[in-house]
Amino acid sequence: MARLTGKVALITGAASGIGLGTAQLFAAEGARVVLTDVSEPALAEALESISGEGVEAIARPLDVSSPEDWTRVVDDAVAAFGTIDVLVNNAGIALPRGILETGLDEWNRVLAINATGTWLGMKTVIPVLQSAGGGSIVNVSSLAAIISGPADGGGAAYSASKGAVRSLTKHAANYFAADGIRVNSVHPGPIYTNLIKNYGITKEQAADPVNSILPPHIGEASDIAYGILYLASEESRFVTGEELVIDGGYAVH
Repeated sequence: MARLTGKVALITGAASGIGLGTAQLFAAEGARVVLTDVSEPALAEALESISGEGVEAIARPLDVSSPEDWTRVVDDAVAAFGTIDVLVNNAGIALPRGILETGLDEWNRVLAINATGTWLGMKTVIPVLQSAGGGSIVNVSSLAAIISGPADGGGAAYSASKGAVRSLTKHAANYFAADGIRVNSVHPGPIYTNLIKNYGITKEQAADPVNSILPPHIGEASDIAYGILYLASEESRFVTGEELVIDGGYAVH
């Protein structure tokens, strides 16, 4: 239970779902955690949920599409903990509409959060990692960046944005390898989080596409969090520029 002892981790979208599960796991593994999210009430609850003996954590509101927000949050993190060792770009939104149904404003909003937000996070945090002599960045992409169909929920903007995250990850891994910075992407398949719940989909309905692959089961936030933990830890010190697909076998169906 000490895989991240001594590490400082900044996690976006940490108030719920995969981000919250990752924050809870990181804290349990000894990391000092900076939780960020656009929802301040939910963020306060998330911080409360990981608080306990020996846990060091702070919470800061963050709109990942805002350069000013990123500068403020990173400055606060360094002021509180001295550095940042791990960045988890997890914040994201979905829009289950195809090319013909998606409006320009909707398209731009999804890209601003999912793709631009990831770029801004790396742009702001990488100088801190360089000063620290290295670190790990984990970008949460999606299975929708690799295959289409039901996996992307019909979301053209979502698929495009997550494809951008996938490509940007490989670029960064190559460009910053000499700085000791590892950059990898995680590609969740069907995972029951608020991105699904908010569209009125029940857990049973969400599990249906994977029932023919595994025993009836839909992925949980913790399934992804453990993958992120591996990529954040020194156990993956020889891993960079890779795509970790966690989908319960969905992609081979």
